[in-house]
Amino acid sequence: MADETLFALLHMEMVAHAQKSAQQDEEQDQGTHIRILESMGFRVGQGLMERLTKDSPSFRDELDVVKFACKEFWMIIFKKQIDNLRTNHQGTYVLQDNQFLLLTQISSSKQYLEEAPKFLAYTCGLIKGALSNMGVSCMVSAEVPTMPICKFQIVISKT
Repeated sequence: MADETLFALLHMEMVAHAQKSAQQDEEQDQGTHIRILESMGFRVGQGLMERLTKDSPSFRDELDVVKFACKEFWMIIFKKQIDNLRTNHQGTYVLQDNQFLLLTQISSSKQYLEEAPKFLAYTCGLIKGALSNMGVSCMVSAEVPTMPICKFQIVISKT
């Protein structure tokens, strides 16, 4: 419980700091703080996945990598597994968390739905970095249908 609270507080401070630093530099566009948070998450995701998989056997395909991320990686960060994983078996995966930790601290009123992307950018970077470390190049986006439910869409790049 204490770990979750500390992580949520740290995350809120990172979001506030990134937004404040982007506002001070008027020449940059509005999405700068989102990119800052995503790149921070990317690096942390890479490092965490490297530590998690150092003793694991290799994975057969990208579906096994995504399953590992939904179970083990999500458990390390959010102390629970992802609630739902769907795929079209053509490189698109949707991960759903019904009680997303970083959104439970925010009011569930509609006015905060507009603020949700800045609270999801770090996690999108975490996922992208973790999968990148496993050799899976992808794009990650997030949407919030209703608070605190969050859906992360992973689209694998075919290179």
